Amino acid sequence: MKIGYARVSTEDQTTDPQIDALRGRGCETIYQEHRSGKNTDRPELESCLQALRTGETLPIWCVS
Repeated sequence: MKIGYARVSTEDQTTDPQIDALRGRGCETIYQEHRSGKNTDRPELESCLQALRTGETLPIWCVS
């Protein structure tokens, strides 16, 4: 199973492009949150990492 994680920093941003890309990569479950990069407390990321099992894949979507 592929699990995805999407995050944006501000409320005026949307995770939609990330969600589309992750679904396109076959992610069945996608965790998402709106959190500033300054905030290291990311409960959805923690949940995502805890959900991963041996052999599962976590695709990463990066924009520079």
